[in-house]
Amino acid sequence: MPGGTGTAKLAPQVRECHNVAGAYEYLLRVEVADLSSYKVFHTDILGVVPQVNSITSFVVMGSSKDERA
Repeated sequence: MPGGTGTAKLAPQVRECHNVAGAYEYLLRVEVADLSSYKVFHTDILGVVPQVNSITSFVVMGSSKDERA
């Protein structure tokens, strides 16, 4: 996903794509209906991109503050 192109721009599940410093190269905010839908995204969309060597997922269980409107 160099430059935030490719899958991140085409997949409607990807709501945000950020190039970040640290242990990971990209941070994606993905919105799906449920975990079954996420598994499809993970396996059939993001998982088949040749440039993606690994995927680490964090599931938000709740938010004490979220100012995105």
